Amino acid sequence: MSEHLEKDFEIKKLTTFKIGGKIKEVYFPQNIDELYEVLHLKAQNELKVFGNLSNTLVSSDGYNGSIILTTKMDNIELSGTRVVADAGVKGPKLSQFVAGKGLSGLEFMIGFPGSVGGEVCMNASANGQAISDTLVCATCYSPQKGIIKLTKDELEFDYRTSRCQKEDLIVLQAEFELSPKPIDKIKSQMEDNLAFRKAHQPNLTLPNCGSIFKNPQGDSAGRLLDSIGAKQMSFGGVKVWENHANFIVNNNNGTSFDVLSLMYKMYTAVKKEYNIELEPEIRFLGGNNEKENEICQILYQKTQK
Repeated sequence: MSEHLEKDFEIKKLTTFKIGGKIKEVYFPQNIDELYEVLHLKAQNELKVFGNLSNTLVSSDGYNGSIILTTKMDNIELSGTRVVADAGVKGPKLSQFVAGKGLSGLEFMIGFPGSVGGEVCMNASANGQAISDTLVCATCYSPQKGIIKLTKDELEFDYRTSRCQKEDLIVLQAEFELSPKPIDKIKSQMEDNLAFRKAHQPNLTLPNCGSIFKNPQGDSAGRLLDSIGAKQMSFGGVKVWENHANFIVNNNNGTSFDVLSLMYKMYTAVKKEYNIELEPEIRFLGGNNEKENEICQILYQKTQK
C-alpha cells in the first residue's frame, strides 16, 4: 500500500474550492480491499474518508492527520439493468456511462462534481431525481462490524442524509437498478439538467463547493439568505455568488478563514432575522487555526466535531 500513500500532500489543486494546505498523509486506495487494509492500519477515529472533495473546505493551514481519498476507486460494472459503481466514480462519468447503455435513473448526476460514495451518503438529489430512487444496496465499512451490505431501506434515506452520516459508515460501492429508455430522451434530459445547473449554480471555473447550507424544514436556505441581503456579502478573497445566495465563490485567492468568516456572517444574519440556525452542507477539514476552530464550534455545533 505504501505506493498509494502521499505525505505532506498539497491538497489545494484537488479541491473544487481551490483552497487548502498540506495534509500530513493521504492514502489513495484503488479498490475495496486496499481501502479496507488502510482502515485497519490505523484506529478508525484517526482516519477521515473523502471522495472528490467537491463539498469540502480544507483549511489553508492544512491538516495534521491522515485521510483517504477514493478518487482511484473508479470501477463500473453493468449487468442487464443493474449497475455497480465504486465509491470514487464521479457522478458525471456514471451518468454518461449508463446513458450510453440506454438506462435511465441517474440523469441528475450529470451536473454533480461529486463522487458516488459521497452522493449515496448524503442522498444527493436534483431535478426531481434522487440517489434513493434507484439505489438497491450499498457496500459500506462499519467501524464496529467491518464490511457490511445495506439495502435501500436499511440506509434510512431522508433529505440530504442517510444512516451513513448517523453511524459514520463509509460507502465503498453502490448498486443501482435502472430503467431502459431511448438514448436520445436520456441525453435530452441530461442537457436540460446541465442547462438548469448552469442557470442556478456557479460553474467550477468559479471555484466553489456547491450549496453552503442545508435547506431548513419547509423552507429554502437560498430564499432566507437572499432576503437578508447575502448576495452583497463578501469577506477577504471570497464572496456570495450574485445569482444565488447559498453559494460562495473563491473569486480572489480566498482562504479557508475567509470562507468560514463569510459563512458566519450569513448564518448570523439569518439567525438574527428569523431565529433559524442554518446547518452547513459542506464539510470542513482543519484544526490548526484557532480562529477557524472558534467559528466551526458555532457553525457546526453537534453536526461535526
